[in-house]
Amino acid sequence: MYSETFISLSKEATFAYEIVSSGVTQIRKANYAKKGIYYQAFSNLSIGIERIAKLCILLDYYIENNGKFPNGKFLKDIGHNIIELYKRSINIKSKYKFNFEYLDNLDDEIRQKILSILSDFAIKDRYENLNNLVSSNQNNNPISNWFNDIDMKLYTRYISEKKKNNIRNNAEIADKLFGQFMLVDHISEDGNKIDKIDDASFRTGIFEAVSPFRQLYVAQIIRFFSELLRELQFEAMKVGGEDIPYFSEGFGCFYNNDGYLKTRKNYEI
Repeated sequence: MYSETFISLSKEATFAYEIVSSGVTQIRKANYAKKGIYYQAFSNLSIGIERIAKLCILLDYYIENNGKFPNGKFLKDIGHNIIELYKRSINIKSKYKFNFEYLDNLDDEIRQKILSILSDFAIKDRYENLNNLVSSNQNNNPISNWFNDIDMKLYTRYISEKKKNNIRNNAEIADKLFGQFMLVDHISEDGNKIDKIDDASFRTGIFEAVSPFRQLYVAQIIRFFSELLRELQFEAMKVGGEDIPYFSEGFGCFYNNDGYLKTRKNYEI
């Protein structure tokens, strides 16, 4: 018979896994023509990463306090700031001197910006459109921030000049072939009107080029927190024995190398 602690931890880990799996799958699909998918991805990723990080923090408390968990105020005081949750996770990793098989930190500029966008979304930006309607102080546009601070940086860092030239050439060809026959009416991620075939084609080319890398970076973030959870699991088992489930089994698909994380298109199966 499983204990109540085991069941609660298992259910929370399963929920966290399912929503980050959905989020990392969705972030590969989102583009200017499917902006709703951005919001789905941001929502799932911000909630899921927060919950994995809080599981890590609770296990640390459990280990330090001989098998006891804190009261409800403890979690409320932590809040939803994913940047702060990351800092606490780094401190926990350092305290136990854990050596990770993969990334030891998420201090890379792009990963930090992803954490920042997700953190802002969790705290305030999820109501961006409603805030604009009621004249609230809404200065952030999470989709615009993602395009400029993530996609374009990935485009600069990873996409070769040859590939960039092909994207530009394909956009010009598409415009010559279809420009006078097709109507385009979209709003770009950064709020500009897209009403020409070459612009739409160019942005589609950028999306197709960077989408595997954006998924990779998000999956790397999830892998980092999964590794921390995995290491804490073994420490907690020394205290709680059968109260602690094998979290490493639940997050197994993220415990893989970058090649796997980049090429797996669907994490929900």
